[in-house]
Amino acid sequence: MSTTQNPAADALQWIEVGALEAIPPLGARIVQHPQGDIAVFRNRADEVFALRDRCPHRGGPLSQGIVCERKVYCPLHNMGIALDTGQAIAPDEGETTCFPTRVENGRVYIALHEATA
Repeated sequence: MSTTQNPAADALQWIEVGALEAIPPLGARIVQHPQGDIAVFRNRADEVFALRDRCPHRGGPLSQGIVCERKVYCPLHNMGIALDTGQAIAPDEGETTCFPTRVENGRVYIALHEATA
């Protein structure tokens, strides 16, 4: 299985973060980074997404939120965030950084933006 959430990001350097099976369905794992943790999510359809692990509302840990289809809900105030864009779901406003992801041979990769590499 190979999926890419952002095909335009293929020119970026991809970082392996582990096995798909290490991320529970409807759950997340954290990748530590000097500029802030990155939450790597897996939904029921085995799609993988990566967001800065910080809700734009009050900074809650999105990795501890509830995953539903292609959304995650912040554990602090239930703010919905689209996993594929990092955008808040209306009527909420705001966004968190979204990182391109792909899965190859059961391994998960993320690409860091130039400012975070």
